[in-house]
Amino acid sequence: MMKKKSIPASKPFLILFLCQIISALDVPLDSKLLEELSQPPTITHQSPKDYIVDPRENIVIQCEAKGKPPPSFSWTRNGTHFDIDKDAQVTMKPNSGTLVINIMNGGKAEAYEGVYQCTARNERGAAISNNIVIRPSRSPLWTKEKLEPHQVREGDSLVLHCRPPVGLPPPIIFWMDNAFQRLPQSERVSQGLNGDLYFSNVQPEDTREDYICYARFNHTQTIQQKQPISVKVFSMDSLNDTIAANLSDTDIYGAKPVTERQPILLTPTGSTSTKVELRGNVLLLECIAAGLPTPVIRWIKEGGELPANRTFFENFKKTLKIIDVSEADSGNYKCIARNTLGSVHHVISVTVKAAPYWITAPRNLVLSPGEDGTLICRANGNPKPSISWLANGVPIAIAPEDPSRKVDGDTIIFSHVQERSSAVYQCNASNEYGYLLANAFVNVLAEPPRILTPANKLYQVIADSPALLDCAYFGSPKPEIEWFKGVKGSILRGNEYVFHDNGTLEIPVAQKDSTGTYTCVARNELGKIQNEVHLEIKDPTMIIKQPEYKVVQRYGQVSFECIIKHDSTLLPTVIWLKDNDELPDDERFLVGKDNLTIMNVTDKDDGTYTCIVNTTLDSVSASAVLTVVAAPPTPAIIYARPNPPFDLELTGQLERSIELSWIPGDENNSPITHFVIEYEDGLHEPGVWHYQTEVPGTQTTVQLKLSPYVNYSFRVVAVNKIGRSQPSEPSEQYLTKSANPDENPANVQGVGSEPDNLVITWESLKGFQSNGPGLQYKVSWRQKDVDDEWTSVIVANVSKYIVSGTPTFVPYEIKVQALNDLGYAPEPSEVIGHSGEDLPMVAPGNVQVHVVNSTLAKVHWDPVPLKTVRGHLQGYKVYYWKVQSLSRRSRRHVEKKILTFRGNKTFGMLPGLEPYSSYKLNVRVVNGKGEGPASPDKVFKTPEGVPSSPSYLKITNPTLDSLTLEWGSPTHPNGVLTSYILKFQPINNTHELGPLVEIRIPANESSLILKNLNYSTRYKFYFNAQTSVGSGSQITEEAVTIMDEAGILHPAVGAGKAMASRQVDIATQGWFIGLMCAVALLILILLIVCFIRRNKGGKYPVKEKEDAHADPEIQPMKEDDGTFGEYSDAEDHKPLKKGSRTPSDRTVKKEDSDDSLVDYGEGVNGQFNEDGSFIGQYSGKKEKEPAEGNESSEAPSPVNAMNSFV
Repeated sequence: MMKKKSIPASKPFLILFLCQIISALDVPLDSKLLEELSQPPTITHQSPKDYIVDPRENIVIQCEAKGKPPPSFSWTRNGTHFDIDKDAQVTMKPNSGTLVINIMNGGKAEAYEGVYQCTARNERGAAISNNIVIRPSRSPLWTKEKLEPHQVREGDSLVLHCRPPVGLPPPIIFWMDNAFQRLPQSERVSQGLNGDLYFSNVQPEDTREDYICYARFNHTQTIQQKQPISVKVFSMDSLNDTIAANLSDTDIYGAKPVTERQPILLTPTGSTSTKVELRGNVLLLECIAAGLPTPVIRWIKEGGELPANRTFFENFKKTLKIIDVSEADSGNYKCIARNTLGSVHHVISVTVKAAPYWITAPRNLVLSPGEDGTLICRANGNPKPSISWLANGVPIAIAPEDPSRKVDGDTIIFSHVQERSSAVYQCNASNEYGYLLANAFVNVLAEPPRILTPANKLYQVIADSPALLDCAYFGSPKPEIEWFKGVKGSILRGNEYVFHDNGTLEIPVAQKDSTGTYTCVARNELGKIQNEVHLEIKDPTMIIKQPEYKVVQRYGQVSFECIIKHDSTLLPTVIWLKDNDELPDDERFLVGKDNLTIMNVTDKDDGTYTCIVNTTLDSVSASAVLTVVAAPPTPAIIYARPNPPFDLELTGQLERSIELSWIPGDENNSPITHFVIEYEDGLHEPGVWHYQTEVPGTQTTVQLKLSPYVNYSFRVVAVNKIGRSQPSEPSEQYLTKSANPDENPANVQGVGSEPDNLVITWESLKGFQSNGPGLQYKVSWRQKDVDDEWTSVIVANVSKYIVSGTPTFVPYEIKVQALNDLGYAPEPSEVIGHSGEDLPMVAPGNVQVHVVNSTLAKVHWDPVPLKTVRGHLQGYKVYYWKVQSLSRRSRRHVEKKILTFRGNKTFGMLPGLEPYSSYKLNVRVVNGKGEGPASPDKVFKTPEGVPSSPSYLKITNPTLDSLTLEWGSPTHPNGVLTSYILKFQPINNTHELGPLVEIRIPANESSLILKNLNYSTRYKFYFNAQTSVGSGSQITEEAVTIMDEAGILHPAVGAGKAMASRQVDIATQGWFIGLMCAVALLILILLIVCFIRRNKGGKYPVKEKEDAHADPEIQPMKEDDGTFGEYSDAEDHKPLKKGSRTPSDRTVKKEDSDDSLVDYGEGVNGQFNEDGSFIGQYSGKKEKEPAEGNESSEAPSPVNAMNSFV
């Protein structure tokens, strides 16, 4: 049986009370009134709850409040009273509660961390601020760490971790390079929300040594930098032998150069995750995936749609951004990463919580004694916030009792209040995500009525319009308002009046008889007051003759009338509009007192014209349409270029100016827009006309500026929209007087061409720049930083002078001054030049070599004294060459290589060295003249490396169960060979590989007979050499054991067992004899065909055959020109011509190494940058080497392995 839910006894009382409550008083915003009324404190301004301050500046904690009388202020810190008088560093602003903590004069911000709260108090109550948490901002340095270089295979994913220091507030993260340029980001490379840099797949262009993470702390305006991170990307084709030796066989033979991969998620990990966000914040969800090709990210919301207008995709759709989130945005969000190989997804479960937010914040109450009222505080949040009340900053449970007050949850009920009930109440709504604090005062006032509307205020209203007469008032208790007309009139009542709660009297339809004086009376139990206002009714404004529709011919005239009638006491203004916009700014539009006239009407004047009449009380308007039609046909107008001006006249001749006037020619129906004035210099450039200036088409005189020593003639060209006229006839000539040059030569330089001279050059002045006859130049020079006098010489009108007998490479001060028969130009500015350079005198000393590895060495040297350079230091050249191979393989030539290091560098890297070899090097200094002497040769040796592949592998003498293997030693042993490694495995008819067998062979062996093999079986062989460093590149080959004559299947025997096998004479086999006969017949037919072709005069393509089968050891050798800064290795890498085949003896030879110094040198082929400190140039004279095999330790390409199949 269900029970009825009972209602607590207090609830019916509350509901009844709220229904009967008298509305609280509204205090008008009248400044004079507010100054006179008592009022509890109200906090008007305060610092934010979470206040992060700059530790280098003074801390200002704001607390401003108003009240009557003005409030006093006090503070608590960490819950206890904060006595600012005892701290010399803390002061409070006058007439304010704002604290200023002096940090700049010795205080420390850390000492003032804490929770602060301000209290503003007067005799009517106390208001409190929020809890203000003061924390100094922090921008710590990055912790020292050793960052290992990242070596990544092309196509793999990579994450560069930033891990910035923990700051307050958290820093903004971005990635840049050494040049402070932002690193480019894309769908493949992007920065995550945590600041890490993610590579979905790396490419060779990602190789660099300056990936730098920066953390910017905005509060302190500082930026911290992480140590640069180095990334090197290896492609499968460029992995060196050392890396290949560490790979498994499966990796070696089964890997592709770049393997495509389906997507995997780099962040977040796993298949699901959770995210909690607060209501009103920005929700950021992130998915970054690895894969090749680069995956594309897509976002969906399970069971719903992404919110429109609030959803944005950032970071190439890797980040989902939803602004202003609400509880409705909770749910599961799925990101899907997809490429051509597949897809992967991740589900993020989002829960939106909410810090407290207001539904109804408490509002100030102004009550009269004996009245009732309520304070309501309603807030929502997730989880639901708890509501607590304080009175004057004290929890209401322990505050002084007030019999007129009753707390009921989120409501305080006041009944029969008295003046002592005035107080400030605080409502606190809080949950685990935050809190809200609101101050609301209850102000109990007993005030007689006051009328705030000015006395005798005049109201003017148009007849038949509403009239509103104000009577703003205040009093406590709330006064009653009454209106009277006339001094002794009766109280106004009836339907013809409307009485508003704010005291305003409304007359809905005012008539002429409504004019008069009206009295407003306000009374309550404490008094009575009245005020008079006056009302005047005006006649409405009318347009008695409106503009009418008009049709007018083009180029005609039209007029619109607008005659008005208005109240005689009002001043009207008339405005004309065209198409609801201002009239065009055109003198054709004439606005009169009662009309608008348009002269010379054009098609553009077509439209609607409106007359608007405004007074201070009303406005009326009327409109009419104007239609423009075509005028009667007129003869066609011919437009042409203007005729040339004529009658040119020169007047007002002065030394540097003259006035030119002319008469314009016929415009030819197109107005002249401007005139162009040109001049001829008959003295220096006769027959050549130059542009002088131009003037508007309405101007026929111009004042022209002149240069000295020029024989001027002028002409004028008229220009209209059609084009330019013919030039006018030239004016009379006018020769200006000579004068000193106004300017000196430009581009003065001083550079020596020999060690004992100084060549001074300049740009000569043009003819009219000479300003007179006899143009010459005064060339002056003196050695800089030496107390010498200027040496000067005057030369003719040339542009070069050579000073001989100068010291080698010393600075000179130089100046060149122009002069003519009348004198010198102004004093010229000085420039710095140098006498000629000579070859450097000394060689670099203390040359040291540090061998880094078997192919790389670092060389150091001491710089030469600058005085011995005798020129501009351009850098140092390192010459190095191989003396001999320590494996006793002599070289057929000496190849000298050169690296150039720019500037005053004292070290450099020598790349591309051969392992296990002896080298020599020397260093020379370089200036603009050439190289200095070489340092003594320095000898160094490179350690052993892994060998190249064996020079060949031949498989001969196949029998039923054995094969004979013969091989050649590696062309580049790169050390002392310790052994050979042979691996082989059978291949069945479906090309599946059988078990792999490995045999180690002594280094002094060159052949091996493998027995106990399966008959009629294909085997694949992998063969490589070893040194003490490791295994070298391998060579592969395949061969087949012969078939059993009798067709009997013998059991397979392991290669490791010694077992007798039946020998069969192949020459006696029938199938072999038949095969040989067929081969002989085929050869005979080919010989006959060749014989016939030769008799017919055909040419046998010997050259093609020679090119196709050329031995790489006898290819033509090519020499460089040995020029400085170039290195050519093109012949070493020339591929075999199309049509080349594997030699008939089944020997497989490995091509020359593709290694070069292109990445280290400074020539046209590339650059090498070592720690960003030098760039070397690689050049030298090089003879062609025999094809000795691959000197680098390189994993065999699957393509090479396939090409070796027989």
